[in-house]
Amino acid sequence: MMSKLKITYFDVNGGRAQPIRLALYLGGIEFDDDRFPYSQFSEVRKNTPLQQVPVLTINGQQVTQSNAITRYVGKLTGLYSENDFNALLCDELMDSVEDVTSRIVTTFGLEGDELKKARTNLLEYYLVPHLNWLAKKLGENDYFIENRISIADLKVLSHISWLTSGMLEYIDKQLVESDYPSLHQHSKRLLEHSKIAEYYAKTTR
Repeated sequence: MMSKLKITYFDVNGGRAQPIRLALYLGGIEFDDDRFPYSQFSEVRKNTPLQQVPVLTINGQQVTQSNAITRYVGKLTGLYSENDFNALLCDELMDSVEDVTSRIVTTFGLEGDELKKARTNLLEYYLVPHLNWLAKKLGENDYFIENRISIADLKVLSHISWLTSGMLEYIDKQLVESDYPSLHQHSKRLLEHSKIAEYYAKTTR
């Protein structure tokens, strides 16, 4: 009997829960997509293990940590390699994205010159080297691991979508398309995948 799964996260098509949602949808596994507005976070977090989201609830038991959850659903859906070395490469990619994401989050709440300085430093010392590294990892391949869609691709897709959304002041939303065409094409390829396009068509508000 399949476990009953619920993903609790902000009501956005992005962020740390998006690779989890996409993996489950690609794998044909039903789940309760428990979304809430940012305004309710202060209340929602009181009922989570570490006062943070996403949270995966499995038959009533809560599990936290986004990459751990993503790996779990990757195993459920066949989107995580059974080869130990390739699984390591997948983990490396996901953890690198998480590292940069956390650094970007530290700039939230800053304003004016302070924000500009923080984002400029972030871009030079972390984001550009990270994008260079991602592009090198992808190379001439369509996907990062075993040349098939994996949770690493979904994690990178969510990350690149955020960087190109225009939501991050002082980070040019055209940066990826202009300087990292392979990463731009990678995201485009994923978004044009029939199941992923179907998911966004159903969930975009």
